[in-house]
Amino acid sequence: MRKVLLFCFILCLSPSLTTGEFIDNGDGTITDKGTGLMWEKEGPGPRMSWEAAITYCESLSLAGYDDWRLPNIKELRSILDYRRYNPAIDTSCFPATVPFYYWSSTTYPTDSSEAWSINFFSGYDYGGHEYSSLKSLKRHVRAIRGGYSR
Repeated sequence: MRKVLLFCFILCLSPSLTTGEFIDNGDGTITDKGTGLMWEKEGPGPRMSWEAAITYCESLSLAGYDDWRLPNIKELRSILDYRRYNPAIDTSCFPATVPFYYWSSTTYPTDSSEAWSINFFSGYDYGGHEYSSLKSLKRHVRAIRGGYSR
């Protein structure tokens, strides 16, 4: 009984386990029905610094939209699927996801030279000195549009 309750508790607290209804728009974008956010289906390929990631996203023109941006850490977490690993995401919707770090727009609160990132191999997020999230490091990128940038 305890194991069942624990599983239900985890399921309720993990939005990526209960949502994840994605629509492939057929134009290089994916829409998350749960959040209403639109994602770039495949990133630009090569890894880049945090500053370059912001520039890439803000200059992206895709599917007739030019209001793309780098997702914040909460938004990036929303496409994780903790039932999967290597990569920890639905690869039928995001087939080119590299099981490595992806940048978020969220700067680490105690050190402005660092930003949060998520390792899509395991789904863990990283920020701060312990995991070396210096903005100068090269990470992968996936652009987003809609919602609010924080």
